[in-house]
Amino acid sequence: MVSKKNYDVKDPTLAEAGRNRIEWAAREMPVLKLITERFKKEKTLKGIRIACCLHITTETANLALALKAGGADAIFCASNPLSTQDDVAAAMVECGIPTNAIKGEDGDTYYKHINTALDYKPQITCDDGADLVTTLHTKRKALIKNIIGGTEETTTGVIRLRSMAKAGALKYPIIAVNDAETKYLFDNRYGTGQSTMDGITRATNILWSSKIVVLCGYGWCGHGFGLRAKGMGARVIVTEVKPVRALEAVMDGFEVMPIAEAAKLGDVFVTITGDKNVIDKQHFEAMKDDAILANSGHFNVEINIPALEGISKKKEEIRPFVERYTLKNGRKLYLLGEGRLINLVAAEGHPASVMDMSFANQALCMEHLVKNQGKLEKKVYSVPDEIDKNVARLKLDSMGIKIDTLTPEQQEYLNSWQEGT
Repeated sequence: MVSKKNYDVKDPTLAEAGRNRIEWAAREMPVLKLITERFKKEKTLKGIRIACCLHITTETANLALALKAGGADAIFCASNPLSTQDDVAAAMVECGIPTNAIKGEDGDTYYKHINTALDYKPQITCDDGADLVTTLHTKRKALIKNIIGGTEETTTGVIRLRSMAKAGALKYPIIAVNDAETKYLFDNRYGTGQSTMDGITRATNILWSSKIVVLCGYGWCGHGFGLRAKGMGARVIVTEVKPVRALEAVMDGFEVMPIAEAAKLGDVFVTITGDKNVIDKQHFEAMKDDAILANSGHFNVEINIPALEGISKKKEEIRPFVERYTLKNGRKLYLLGEGRLINLVAAEGHPASVMDMSFANQALCMEHLVKNQGKLEKKVYSVPDEIDKNVARLKLDSMGIKIDTLTPEQQEYLNSWQEGT
């Protein structure tokens, strides 16, 4: 039941607009719709308390409705202070889903909302970045006894959780949804690629053609953005620390060089690495006048904002989500979205079609945790292969695409070793 005690949104009167947008997104989420219909019949999550710390978007709302259809008692909070869509948050509350999220909330409010979600004494955690899990393990340890397991949506969160597991600090099993092929090959690559372009374009209205774009990080998210920027006519320079990824960028047709060299050339800089201080003081000092800085990694640490402020004499917002830093030497640099996820700060995040697969994995992995309660170790698990393949099959079916199947003879050949030339 939603009461004043377990929801906090900007403006409840925005609910109608939010409902319309949630329904629009649902058109592009046929796999989650099929899961929702099954959940409604089977009530596979009946009575299970779930705390979800995710970006509060139209796609997340459709996941919330799927969990509710399955009988879950779920509460939602934001996984980033600037990623909430306020009309969607209002609509979720109206639909009976406790939601605590306000776009632009400060750090204290952000963690207050996380703690409100934990006050629910969840049995399953669903995280995007691992702030919920980390808070549970450090400040709310008494609640861990209630936990069946958890899921993690993003690369950054999985890195943190694997670090916890390696140190022996992880106290319950978590499924790394990010590592499903139907997640990272599509959400990370196509979703991040398109939505990052969208966010920067909406914030700046720049023409990409002829721009020199410095892309920091060539993981799957970097792959997607690099491809989109190149397709729009930009000259793309990639910076990397991993030799295989750097080689891949070269083979994909991009220039590769250290950030210290690229800093002198770029018109637009985009960080998608998951690490901190990727762009640092010495890089700001080398940049051209009017260079633009944006981040599409989960946390706002990839661009060293304190260092940028330290060499600046003035900071001013000159248009929504664009801050102009005037350096002490008179040059100007532009930081987008306070260094936070630009695709969610200035745009709407990933298209619903790719989030359909990501959140289908989330819903099915939560079901898997319930069915396997007490059987899993306190470690980070990959998404079960049967779930990953099932999501792909359902997506293909929804697109009207058929594929071949192996004949018994072909299957036998692949499973044997005796037959050769």
